[in-house]
Amino acid sequence: MKFLSYTVGRNSSHLTKYLAAALVVASVSLLFPTSAKFNYHFRLGETWLYDDLYANFDYALAKSDEEIQNDQSEFLKDFAPYYELNQETVKEKKKAFLIAFDEQLKIARRDNLFQDVFQHPKIYIDYGNRTIEKLYARGILKQDSFIDAQPKNFVINIIRGNSEEKQTIQNILTADKVKEFLNDSLPNSNLIEPGFLYPLLERLLTPNLTFNEEWTKKIKQEKLESLPASRGMVKKGELIVPKGGVVIPAVYQKLNSYKEQYETDNTSSRTYYAILMGYYLLTSLIIGLYCFYLKYHTPDAFARLRWVVFLLSWIVVYTYITYEVKKTEVLSLLLVPFCIAPIVIKNFYDRELALIAHLTIVLIVGLIVSPGWEFIFLQIIAGWVVIFTRWETRYWSRFFQSIFLLVLFYWLGFIGFALIEGNNWQTTQWSSLVWLTLNGFLTMLAYPLIPLTGNFFGYTSSIALAELSDLNHPLLKELSLQAPGTLHHSLQVSNLAEAAALSIKANALLVKVGALYHDVGKIINPIYFIENQSDNDPHANLQPEESAQIIINHLREGVKLAEKYGLPDVVANFIKTHHGDTVVKVFFMAYKNVHGDAEKNKKLFQYPGPKPRTREEAILMLADSIEAGSKALQRPTLDALADTVEKITADKISQGQLSDSELTFQELETCKDSFKQTLKSIYHIRLEYPSER
Repeated sequence: MKFLSYTVGRNSSHLTKYLAAALVVASVSLLFPTSAKFNYHFRLGETWLYDDLYANFDYALAKSDEEIQNDQSEFLKDFAPYYELNQETVKEKKKAFLIAFDEQLKIARRDNLFQDVFQHPKIYIDYGNRTIEKLYARGILKQDSFIDAQPKNFVINIIRGNSEEKQTIQNILTADKVKEFLNDSLPNSNLIEPGFLYPLLERLLTPNLTFNEEWTKKIKQEKLESLPASRGMVKKGELIVPKGGVVIPAVYQKLNSYKEQYETDNTSSRTYYAILMGYYLLTSLIIGLYCFYLKYHTPDAFARLRWVVFLLSWIVVYTYITYEVKKTEVLSLLLVPFCIAPIVIKNFYDRELALIAHLTIVLIVGLIVSPGWEFIFLQIIAGWVVIFTRWETRYWSRFFQSIFLLVLFYWLGFIGFALIEGNNWQTTQWSSLVWLTLNGFLTMLAYPLIPLTGNFFGYTSSIALAELSDLNHPLLKELSLQAPGTLHHSLQVSNLAEAAALSIKANALLVKVGALYHDVGKIINPIYFIENQSDNDPHANLQPEESAQIIINHLREGVKLAEKYGLPDVVANFIKTHHGDTVVKVFFMAYKNVHGDAEKNKKLFQYPGPKPRTREEAILMLADSIEAGSKALQRPTLDALADTVEKITADKISQGQLSDSELTFQELETCKDSFKQTLKSIYHIRLEYPSER
């Protein structure tokens, strides 16, 4: 569906295009950074290439990631978990003790045991309550694998209501220690029958000191966050790094701290608006130059709003994709397939525009996302690979070869940077090569995107043209059934035109397809065209003007069939232009012979045009006439064919049929040589050698 082709049309005012460019700037501006940029680039181990750098303000020297991790490890090693003492347990256990005491006393009375307990129960009850209070006040710790694995001097925090206290686990009771305490204390008490209390207390004295996971996590996080992130200060005016100095770890940490403080300090509202205006200015400058290039170097593309929208939309798409990828911690910016855009654009237009579009995209992304100059360098190299190599999207095998070449250049560029930085092979991030390889695989999305994009914007890709060149296409099959002579003529014209287009590096596939379909309108009245006639000439019973209208009408019928079968506009244009605004000469001369002065009725015999406007359309016009002219030769010798090519070409020039096309005189001479060579092959003409004497 040629969606934009019909909604915005072919031509729009320049204001509309400038508004589209402004909309792109506005869309991209949503991603502008809100802080100032530190305009120095540095890496660990590299030489400082700038002038001496002095601190413009006092700032804290931030610790390195390794130092912070060491501090955290030391803190966690000594961190005491939190255990909560349940103070309500004493009341519950004392109540349970009284109930259990009475029940056991009843059993003892029945069995006539523990006489002293019968006589003095209060003494035993008081002793039991004191023991419960004493032990639960200390706390009985619930044992688990973590506690069992700790040394005796391991410290825990005990929460008692609103207070906290530290205690080593060797001083805290456990179930085993409670048993030991009862075994030692009861026999040494003043009780006559202490054995009565032992089973009661052993069952009741369960742990009341349990691990508080939520509070432990909370305190641990708070203390980790409160660990000092800096060590020492750098005073204003202090030299941070001299010109030519090496960025050693200590200097690297100073630079990082200075950069962070610099960007943090420049976030006031006044600075924010200044930064925003700076980004607006730079983005507008890049996109403005891009539009300038489109207007003055590709005016045919700039004349169409859909082309402008197509070219500008890539900037927005890539900027947002790169921005989102950078926000994630999982993906790498090296994964983003920037080469899809130049591949698609080159398929629809030319290499120069594809390169300019690619550079514009990389500059905008580099300005907003700041991926680093190495990343930008790799993407520019990749763009050159795409532009200066043959990306044959018509053939999978060649397309795969090009993808392999792209990944190879990515790898070589990455390894080159690794060597420059002086990294040893152990510290090099080889995972980047995996991301670059995945980038190559994602670039293969250009293959399905070409026809999809072409269908949406109303463009014709080489893939679509290759499909149209298949003789099994329904319209060509219909032509073979209704007008086989015309199909044969079209095939011969396609051979002539394709060879000529190749000789001047025009779009050979496009002109080949245009040649196959240029005469499909003859399906309607095939018998009226000479290539489909046998013995009888149906024009014998018609007036010259009637015959001329039937011949001319094959253009109108061809355009209708092109619309019916969904042929692209660029192919339908060959149907409209392959006769230009010439006259049907045979019938015009017949009319002139009868009526004398026929100029006033010349319109009846003239094709509606327009004249050819591209090199490919001009080549087809010439190939069509030359093929027909060669068929009319009684004896197609080499000289006769060459003379036919020269005469027909001169005739088209004299009638001004090539005046609107982009074909140069030099290219025309090359095409004529190609036509002669192809006709020689078609008619199997050999050089005549003098007979031996």
